[in-house]
Amino acid sequence: MSTGTTATREPFRRVRARHTADTVTVYQAYAPSLGLPAAREGHFPAAWKRDRMTWIKPSFLWMMYRCGWATKADQETVLAVEITRAGFDHALGRACLSHHDPAVHPDRDAWRRALRSAPARVQWDPERDLHLRPLPYRSLQLGLSGELVRAYADAWTVAIRDVTPLARRIHALVRAGEDRAARALLPEERPYPAPDAALAHLR
Repeated sequence: MSTGTTATREPFRRVRARHTADTVTVYQAYAPSLGLPAAREGHFPAAWKRDRMTWIKPSFLWMMYRCGWATKADQETVLAVEITRAGFDHALGRACLSHHDPAVHPDRDAWRRALRSAPARVQWDPERDLHLRPLPYRSLQLGLSGELVRAYADAWTVAIRDVTPLARRIHALVRAGEDRAARALLPEERPYPAPDAALAHLR
C-alpha cells in the first residue's frame, strides 16, 4: 500500500492502484439498496443512474476517508469495482483537471472550455494514512460523465465486490490501536503505469 512508503519517495501526484495486467480496481460507496445488488449481480443495476457524473477512486484509504469507514449516510456499502485498464486509460486521456492550473491551461477561460468539452475530470486529493490524516502527496480521483459513465457501467466493469466487511475489520483494528494488523489487511496498491500521453495534461 502506498502509505507504507515514506513521503520523500513519493512524487506529489501519482496514480496508485491495485491492478493486474488487464484490470485496475477502483472504489465507490453507495446505499445498500444500490451497492448490495451491484455486488451480488456483478454489474450495476438499472436503478444506477447512467446520466449523472460518477467519481471513482483507486485509493482504498481515500475512499475510507470519503465514506467514514462505511458509516456515512448512503455510503454504507463500499464496492471494489474491477474495470479494464483500457477503459481507465481512455478516461484519463479524455480528462480535464477539475481546477485551473496555469502550468496546464494558459488562462481560466481556456480551462473552462476544456472542462466543458471533457467527459472526464481529475482531482488530485491528499492521500490518507490509516487514521485518515492527510499525507503530503496526492492520489487521483476520476469523475466520469456522459458516454464514459455508460461505458464504465456497461462495458469496462469486469467484477464488483462488496468490501464493506474488510473496511469494518480494518477500522476496528485501527480503533483498537493495532495499526500493524490493520495495515496488513489493506489492499496492495502500487504505482499505476498509465501511458504518459494519458497523464501529461493532468500533472
